[in-house]
Amino acid sequence: MPQVLADTELIELLDRVAARDQAALKTLYDRTASKLYGLALRVVGQRDGAEDVLQEAFVTIWRVAGDYRASLSPPMAWMGLIVRSRGLDFLRRRTADRAQLTQEFDDIMADTFEGEAANPMDSTDASQQARALHDCLAQLDGRQREVVSLAYLRDLSHGELAAQLRLPLGTVKTWIRRGLMQLRNCMAGFT
Repeated sequence: MPQVLADTELIELLDRVAARDQAALKTLYDRTASKLYGLALRVVGQRDGAEDVLQEAFVTIWRVAGDYRASLSPPMAWMGLIVRSRGLDFLRRRTADRAQLTQEFDDIMADTFEGEAANPMDSTDASQQARALHDCLAQLDGRQREVVSLAYLRDLSHGELAAQLRLPLGTVKTWIRRGLMQLRNCMAGFT
């Protein structure tokens, strides 16, 4: 299909999407998703993330299709910018999630292992705290313990954990958050 004809068809579809035509959105998706997915995959570097980015991009296209101006850019370029923007947002969120997880774990570990082990008494305290942490981890549900351990020992992101364990992303995030709260409460009993 010649590029001018393809652009004309996509512009028409975007106009219909702006008028909240769901069938037009489906057609637009069918015509452009493979190329936009390829772009998303290049931006985020992982299949699951690229699928999420593509979905977010089409939600955005649905919301802002009325803002599209054919005189300013070709339709694929405009949609490509949306995909790129959603991809960069995804990468920022993933980095922020990792930083938050690392900070929470560092806080727990700092509370558990305060200071350097400068004398035998400190070493004994550290050993007892390590034992307490081990006991607290043992109190977590098996899958929850696995998710918390993988997140911190292997430095895996929420998305990477969800993919590796074949669990929904929301489940992984909930298990980590609840696991950290349980560890914090449990460790408080050993101080």
